Amino acid sequence: MPQIIFLPHEQRCPEGAVFDAEPGDNLIELALENGVDIEHACEMACACTTCHVILREGFDSLDESDETEDDLLDMAWGLEPDSRLSCQTQVGEEDLVIEIPKYTINQVSESQ
Repeated sequence: MPQIIFLPHEQRCPEGAVFDAEPGDNLIELALENGVDIEHACEMACACTTCHVILREGFDSLDESDETEDDLLDMAWGLEPDSRLSCQTQVGEEDLVIEIPKYTINQVSESQ
């Protein structure tokens, strides 16, 4: 059973978080269920970049992103080679270490 490890983020997950997952679980749904406040302005419809995360470990265990996700990621703040949209990411067989970027393009969020 893979473990999901969120690194601390000042506003979204101040203490960090660690929880178990099953392969195939959706990353943002797991995060939200476990108290990690990932922004998702498009309600997880792969229409924005606010749920952008950086996989510090475990990236190679994930299925490849599709063209729609890649096109959106090109607009994400702080894009890195191991970036994904958490709404489109299904957990693989390995543990994941995840960083939530400091900013999103949706800087007018009422929750900030």
